Amino acid sequence: MKASKKQKQLIHLNTPTRDIKEEFVQWATGDVSKISCDDLTFDQANQILKQLHVKPVGMVRENTPEYWGFFTKTNTQHKYILSLLQQIGWVKTHDVYGKVADIERLGKWLQSKRSPVNKPLKKMTPTELSTIVNAFESMLGKKFGAK
Repeated sequence: MKASKKQKQLIHLNTPTRDIKEEFVQWATGDVSKISCDDLTFDQANQILKQLHVKPVGMVRENTPEYWGFFTKTNTQHKYILSLLQQIGWVKTHDVYGKVADIERLGKWLQSKRSPVNKPLKKMTPTELSTIVNAFESMLGKKFGAK
């Protein structure tokens, strides 16, 4: 996950010069070609804030892939999306339930540019959910070679 706006602001406010900020970015990323706070991950930004003796920023629940993939078990569209996830192979092993739909992967996909609707699953309208269903049905068709 990318660094948040708040993290970037805190880094800019707490580094005395631009050069020092750029050195911190290079240190955190381990890449001398990176000098912008936009190149930082969430964890790398917090690492810099700790070095600057600034309280690290906690992860906002709304930004996590798990939050974006949360579903309502009574919503039929949500249940169908979970079914499609299992059919295309987006699963992980659960100790009690065996193979279950990978909610984190779903959330990451919803946050990505590949998703036709960039919203958490629970905040989507029925029309937006239909768009997501169509996208997964298309993926399923491609996986099994449907024409």
